[in-house]
Amino acid sequence: MASAITTLAADAPTLSAANTGFMLICSALVMLMTPGLAFFYGGMVRVKSSLNMLMMSFISLGIVTILWVLYGFSLAFGTDSGSLIGWNSDYVGLSGIGITELWDGYTIPVYVFAVFQLMFAVITPALISGALADRVKFSAWILFTALWVTVVYFPVAHWVWGAGGWLFEMGVIDFAGGTAVHINAGAAALGVILVIGKRVGFKKDPMRPHSLPLVMLGAGLLWFGWFGFNAGSWLGNDDGVGAVMFVNTQVATAAAMLAWLAYEKLRHGSFTTLGAASGAVAGLVAITPAGGAVSPLGAIAVGAIAGLLCAMAVGLKYKFGYDDSLDVVGVHLVGGVVGSLLVGLFATGGVQSDVAGLFYGGGLEQLGKQAIGVFSVLAYSLVASAVLALLLDKTIGMRVPEDDEVAGIDQIEHAETAYDFSGAGGGAAPRCPPAPPPPAAPANVVA
Repeated sequence: MASAITTLAADAPTLSAANTGFMLICSALVMLMTPGLAFFYGGMVRVKSSLNMLMMSFISLGIVTILWVLYGFSLAFGTDSGSLIGWNSDYVGLSGIGITELWDGYTIPVYVFAVFQLMFAVITPALISGALADRVKFSAWILFTALWVTVVYFPVAHWVWGAGGWLFEMGVIDFAGGTAVHINAGAAALGVILVIGKRVGFKKDPMRPHSLPLVMLGAGLLWFGWFGFNAGSWLGNDDGVGAVMFVNTQVATAAAMLAWLAYEKLRHGSFTTLGAASGAVAGLVAITPAGGAVSPLGAIAVGAIAGLLCAMAVGLKYKFGYDDSLDVVGVHLVGGVVGSLLVGLFATGGVQSDVAGLFYGGGLEQLGKQAIGVFSVLAYSLVASAVLALLLDKTIGMRVPEDDEVAGIDQIEHAETAYDFSGAGGGAAPRCPPAPPPPAAPANVVA
């Protein structure tokens, strides 16, 4: 018995300074994605709504951080209850956690795992906001965010990643958030916009991006931060899986951008900057669940398929009449579904686990599990989000008045505008009179 105890103690994980430092860097990278998303969305709306769009992302850093510390981490990653939710009183307020206490089975402190997962919780409701541009009260958005992460995100995160969560135990593969983040946010966006309705002038007025440079900046920051989002989700660097995920993230994103641009050129005759940025994000979304299960060649396939299907999907809002302002449904919901399902086809069985997809001799079993994960999260988030939006709409009201929407939500909700043109003059500048000649030198005085 004594020797067995000694062996177990020797095999127990010990704190790794390298993995801890790596995960803190990854946490900072994921945090940067939320301001990156704010720029991405902020550039895509009209001038009169750009500050509001920035704030709808930025405020998540405040709201979700506090809720995560108070009870969110406990609900998502505490001791399982009925395979649906977690709870651990030591995690409430993060008050019962030792500073060197390790996350179970890993070499990083619980604090590090908690802050890494916090950044996922922060960006997920911010993703929803892009579908609601131009028309939602900021106070209603604050309440919706707080309610949504409590009722939807924290439980779904437990299903997918928490020990004992029913999707986790079923064997659904979601490396970094295809279901818990992207399908969850995309389905929520669809649920809310079906409740609050269309923008004034939808399908009638031009609603072009006011700053494509901001869009490209935001896409670049998202791409950069996504390496932490994806590679960091293995929680360490000891076996090379995180490195494969890093490579696959780059590869799939490149393939998706090229596929989107090719579709755009064939369909509309142009390669657009908005298409390049949107294609890149579609690839990032799709590889998020799949990148730890596929090879780099598989990542090319995942990215190219996602880029093509997401480019096609963004036009569905005009066909079906739902106003998804910035294509959250077309990119995040569709991209998340595509990436999650393709695990069941392209998983090699030689990266994060020995689970193989259909194309590698694994049959249809994993594809079936992936489909259950996809459509259960989609259905729950869609219905729950619509109910929350309906409750808020019937009580405090979700939308600003029509006149305020037309005038500009930035001025109404924030008493500010993104750009100050008051100092810019108009018309031709007046011509200055010619300068007078210099005075003549005085005559020399003779003594």
